Amino acid sequence: MFAAYVLAFVTIVLFSIVAAGVVRSLYPDVPESQVFDGLPGLLAGGIASSAGLLVTVLAVARPFAPAGLRLLPGLESGRALVVMLVGMLALGQALDSLTVLAGLGQHGTLVAIRKALQDAVGPELFLAVLVIGVLAGTAEELFFRAYMQTRLGERLRPGLAVLVTSAGFALLHLEWLHALLAFVLGLYLGWITERAGSALPAIACHVVNNALFTILTALFGTVEAVPVNAALLTGGVLVFAACIVWLRRALPAL
Repeated sequence: MFAAYVLAFVTIVLFSIVAAGVVRSLYPDVPESQVFDGLPGLLAGGIASSAGLLVTVLAVARPFAPAGLRLLPGLESGRALVVMLVGMLALGQALDSLTVLAGLGQHGTLVAIRKALQDAVGPELFLAVLVIGVLAGTAEELFFRAYMQTRLGERLRPGLAVLVTSAGFALLHLEWLHALLAFVLGLYLGWITERAGSALPAIACHVVNNALFTILTALFGTVEAVPVNAALLTGGVLVFAACIVWLRRALPAL
């Protein structure tokens, strides 16, 4: 498992170097230190990291069988899937508002991501949704929840497999604030994977969360008002807690 994680990291680095070269060739006026700062760099980086994860999964998951990676429908019903999605969005909003209220809204890589997305309109926004939402969300869940957590679950207790996978998911984001947020989201994604017995709900939640983040950031920017974020944090926590309670009752215990 450690070897697969290292392979994923190395592959992402190699693909990112290639992506940086492509961006530099298309936009020669962009300084080398700012290659991944704008929208083209953000999309190129997203494609590179997603490709690295997908290539790694194809290389290490032998044979590549949907059942062996929990890529078949599990115990989730249509209603349960909706609750999982709502819980993901509520948690994401709560974490986003908490960073603003903690004075961290202008720190970390998420600031550069938001700045790049604010310039996205029309076809650029559509491409951003495809790359950040569909491609990145799917690739990350295929590697972490479908492959890594499933394999760890064969050796460890489910809860520990979720914890280790979430830590690996966080470390891949490198910058500490982004990594911390990814860790918390990873715990939830891992939890619903074990509840459902399938990685498909986690893929759906990740894709929808990333896609909505991309669209809302591009159209409306970042919410910075303290009273609004306080209300969003409170509402997000309450809705998330309600979703957890409902899912615990509706689906088997972890």
